[in-house]
Amino acid sequence: MRPRVIHTGQALVDLIVEVPDLPARGQNVMAASDTQYAGGAVTVLLAAARFGAQSVHAGAIGTGPHGDLIRAALAADGITASAAPVTTHDTGVCVVLVEPTAERTFVTTLGAERDITEAGLATADVQPGDLVCVTGYSLAVAQTRDPLLAWLDTLPDAAVVVLDPGAAFADLPSDVRDRMLARTDIWTGNAEESTDLLAARAVAVPASDREISAQTEALIPLLRAGAVAIVRDGAEGCAVHADGETTYLPGFPQTPVDTNGAGDTHTGALLAGIADGAPWADACRRANASAAIKVTRRGPTTAPTADEVDEFLRTVEKSE
Repeated sequence: MRPRVIHTGQALVDLIVEVPDLPARGQNVMAASDTQYAGGAVTVLLAAARFGAQSVHAGAIGTGPHGDLIRAALAADGITASAAPVTTHDTGVCVVLVEPTAERTFVTTLGAERDITEAGLATADVQPGDLVCVTGYSLAVAQTRDPLLAWLDTLPDAAVVVLDPGAAFADLPSDVRDRMLARTDIWTGNAEESTDLLAARAVAVPASDREISAQTEALIPLLRAGAVAIVRDGAEGCAVHADGETTYLPGFPQTPVDTNGAGDTHTGALLAGIADGAPWADACRRANASAAIKVTRRGPTTAPTADEVDEFLRTVEKSE
């Protein structure tokens, strides 16, 4: 069977508020718009599903208007929510302030998405080869960290654990951080997150024409044997170190209107390609294209389909 993309992270409601600038402390600013979307882990899963991957959310979803919005978004793209709903309260919200430059600032509440359990995660029934996504934000709070780490220990050895570190990862207690790295088969983080981890571990980055290429090589010894490292750098593209070789894949710069969810879209498209058996470089190139299209669209759940990416790449090739 084709491997599935399974996400353990938080499915939140993103409240996107477009502002001309961030207000000074204690002051007000008039917003141009506000819109609610399903976000967080949902963005990765939608991107993967739109590339044809069988996708599963194994995390917790609450009961109420926020949980309903998330379940509807998952169902619309044929994504399974394997765990039973949390019936005692609703899912939390991430307020995303988006400036005209497409820069984002976040304020996140905690809700039912944090109520994961080993039993709930186990409903995903992970099989060898499945791609299991973990976010560093799950490791930053004991409520999600403890059941998640315990459950990861029960997975088949051939299950592929994918770590999207987020900004929280480098600052985790060293024992938590190292335990997660030791089970990580795929690291996919941005340049800042990768820099922070390497600095925290006092790892020297080898000289290279491209820093992200050097970072992928420096990350490999920190991960499980045979692991792959991908480092993203926005419009500049990404680098991947796999099978002893480093490859740089240039990005496709666009004029962005909303960068929220671009990294998650990249991850979802990348994993769908890997699940389909694509070579790492090809999967990364298509993920770069997917993220490039996404930043031209508003909202985190606007990942393109595989056909849209194919058409985008054909247009790029014609112009080269």
